[in-house]
Amino acid sequence: MTAADTERGVPAEPVVRPAPHRWIWYALGGGLPERNRGWVLHDTTTRTWWLRHVARSLAQLAVPIAAVLIFVPGPFWIRGMAALAGVILGLFFSLAYMPETVEHRVVRAGFPAGTATAARHGAAEEREAGESIRRRAAASKRAARYRAKSGR
Repeated sequence: MTAADTERGVPAEPVVRPAPHRWIWYALGGGLPERNRGWVLHDTTTRTWWLRHVARSLAQLAVPIAAVLIFVPGPFWIRGMAALAGVILGLFFSLAYMPETVEHRVVRAGFPAGTATAARHGAAEEREAGESIRRRAAASKRAARYRAKSGR
């Protein structure tokens, strides 16, 4: 986290990545130790937060899908289609409630409600401002080249 994060109201915390077994527990809905608080905030506010949410959802769906594919009797293509339908339906609901689910993870990590949303909006505003500056500079360069070519 940077000083800009602290200015936006997002506490600056060290980002300590959890071990793989702890990430699996976290993906399945479990909590992480206190030392991983900063990582939870990073995980839910980084530019790829929605992809990370999808990865956690797929990790949650892996257990019942594997059970359907392995233990349900019948032809594999029927079990496969049932598993595919389950993945599609599970992802549909997961994506429908994505902001609420992510915010709940942040609250469970000890941050106030709304922290992740505020951090994502602040980062988006910063990116848009930087992009606007870049576009204005490029337009200014194009205008200068045009004036130089036309002799004005």
